[in-house]
Amino acid sequence: MDYKKTIINLLICLILSPIVVYLILGAASLAGSTYEMTNGETWIIWLLMAIMINLSITKKA
Repeated sequence: MDYKKTIINLLICLILSPIVVYLILGAASLAGSTYEMTNGETWIIWLLMAIMINLSITKKA
């Protein structure tokens, strides 16, 4: 297991996650929806999106 590659991959996922979340919220606001999230909800969505991004870019054996 390559720890350096794993840590870099994790950091990339954590950086991309809020960008994707705010793009989705921006698209929803353009459609006329309004969303308000608490800090806890934002944190959970951030982590779940990072996991989803990580699973989508990880090479499957």
